[in-house]
Amino acid sequence: MDKAFTYPFRYTPSEEVVEASREIISRIAGDGFLHSLFADGKMLGVLVCREKTLFAFSGLAGGRAVVDGFVPPVFDYTDPKGYFRCREAEIAAAPEGESAAMSRELQDWLFGQYIVHNGRGESMSIGEIFALRGIVPPGGTGECAAPKLLEYAFKNGLTPLSMGEFWYGESPRGKVREQGRFYPSCTGKCGPLLSWMLQGVEVETNPLDAPFIEEDPKIMYSDADIVVVNKPSGMLSVPGKTAAPCLQTWLQQRFPDSEIHSCHRLDQDTSGVMVFARNMESKVNVEGQFAAREVKKTYRARLCAGKSAFNHAKKGTIALPLMPDYYNRPCQMVDFEEGKMAVTKYEVLQMLPDGEIDVRFFPQTGRTHQLRVHSAHPRGLGRPIKGDHLYGSADGGRLYLIAESLEFRHPRSAESMKFFVSFAE
Repeated sequence: MDKAFTYPFRYTPSEEVVEASREIISRIAGDGFLHSLFADGKMLGVLVCREKTLFAFSGLAGGRAVVDGFVPPVFDYTDPKGYFRCREAEIAAAPEGESAAMSRELQDWLFGQYIVHNGRGESMSIGEIFALRGIVPPGGTGECAAPKLLEYAFKNGLTPLSMGEFWYGESPRGKVREQGRFYPSCTGKCGPLLSWMLQGVEVETNPLDAPFIEEDPKIMYSDADIVVVNKPSGMLSVPGKTAAPCLQTWLQQRFPDSEIHSCHRLDQDTSGVMVFARNMESKVNVEGQFAAREVKKTYRARLCAGKSAFNHAKKGTIALPLMPDYYNRPCQMVDFEEGKMAVTKYEVLQMLPDGEIDVRFFPQTGRTHQLRVHSAHPRGLGRPIKGDHLYGSADGGRLYLIAESLEFRHPRSAESMKFFVSFAE
């Protein structure tokens, strides 16, 4: 396998990683003791090296840091007679005014004990790695499966080839997790850490930095006030943090004598109908229609085949409150206390022979990643959209989600206008 190593924050797992994950899932399911450790739900990881294949789990398993068959932690803080546990007990008994400072001091000490290596053979503590960026590590940094795997490989002279992280056990209430599905490494805890550890390793290019994979955008309609366009998957709607091409700039180049204003957005991976304004009056008018929920829109999606039967009604409504997953941006999570309600009506159009499902969505609200979470979450449809690497799809290629139709009033004439693109486009 002579190719670049897995880009951990957005990837399609290799065949070797998938096969290894199936083997370890089967072993855990058939071993009563191991199943008891992981049944409540745990992220597992597999690292295929040239010399051998390694496995790891995130955090603790049944209160254990060390389990036979899995690599050890970067640092084991669980010894009841060790400094960490003894200091924890002292903090618990300390007056409230002193405990906060003592906790911060203990956390700083802990991150000094997590010494990791990179592909160049260099070593550094997690605290130092984050300090290079002027930030403090979040609690639990270094306990995810990916850094455990890489640290063991580098310390033992192994050659990493490919890696993946997948879920085992019961699905959590908030995050989108399903047994056997792969998910990217978290950006908050593992972003700075893995970026440093993978220095000296040839890593795949971040797919988000690559040129969009579809054809050029297609202008569907234009006049002095608006322009309607079919956005390809993989293209930003508006300028982002990088120099990646975006639809607004593309349009500005084609209409250099007028302004181009965004009125709404689609995710970079989502394709389909968008409307832009060519003057500020039109922008205010169209944005007002979106804000008042007067714009009618439909989306088409293809859902992945599932691990179990699809037992949902042909038509229905999904209502789940969403909020950002702060340690794993740009992902969203379900939170029934702090999340903002997101509502989607859906219609199942076709059950395909391979187990995939064609669905039409009618979003009633416009939350970030609303349709993607409502598709993948077990309290939604329980199936990620095909090509959605953030929420559990292992399929390569584009995201099979398209803004199929858009209906609104023309900002000047008030004429009703409707635009449609087919799922095949």
